[in-house]
Amino acid sequence: MTGIFAHALGEDFDQLHPRMRERLSLSTEDGVGMIGHGVMDEIRRGPACLGPFLRLGASRHILFPERGRDVPFTIENYPYIDSHGRETVSFVRTFELPRRRRRFDAQMVCAGGRIVDYLGTHQHLAVDLDISVRPDGGFRIRSGEFRLGEGPLRAVLPPAMVGAARVDEWFDEASGRFRIEVAVVNPRFGLLFGYHGSFAARFVDLTTGVSGAVKPLREKVLD
Repeated sequence: MTGIFAHALGEDFDQLHPRMRERLSLSTEDGVGMIGHGVMDEIRRGPACLGPFLRLGASRHILFPERGRDVPFTIENYPYIDSHGRETVSFVRTFELPRRRRRFDAQMVCAGGRIVDYLGTHQHLAVDLDISVRPDGGFRIRSGEFRLGEGPLRAVLPPAMVGAARVDEWFDEASGRFRIEVAVVNPRFGLLFGYHGSFAARFVDLTTGVSGAVKPLREKVLD
């Protein structure tokens, strides 16, 4: 079985840096995951008026209102088959802020040749991702359509309401670490949330299964 990112990138997958290919090759067939430990140099957020919105997101592990520098960081990438039979890769990020721990959870699937990112503990938000290879062999992600599924409600959210996410990740040969930059930007308010930093990663054995601690409480289909 080919990993979801190889499906989405097609022939461009081979243009990734070898360490990035390792990182994005995770699949249930291989029975391995990847866990990264590092430091986010800075975590940023938008103006104070966005505080209630970010606190609401934090209650479901989507964004959060705190700022910080030199914040210890963990990312857990585990492939598994979800309750709808989809090959899934977790992107669970944990930030050890001075006064509390925050998480930013996402589960990625490949649907119709594209990556779909399901956000948070209840997967009530799904977003299409456009993934491409950077000239340095890293990858670049730009968000597309956001879809909301809450109870019987199904809706496409306008960009003015949610903004756009930008993610860049690459392998830094000099430091031997992965570097990452993330920004969520709204056309009216500007930056909503963002962070940048670096981490080292290692493979982990998943033959005993994937812990429910990194899985959402509810799984939806909003492809």
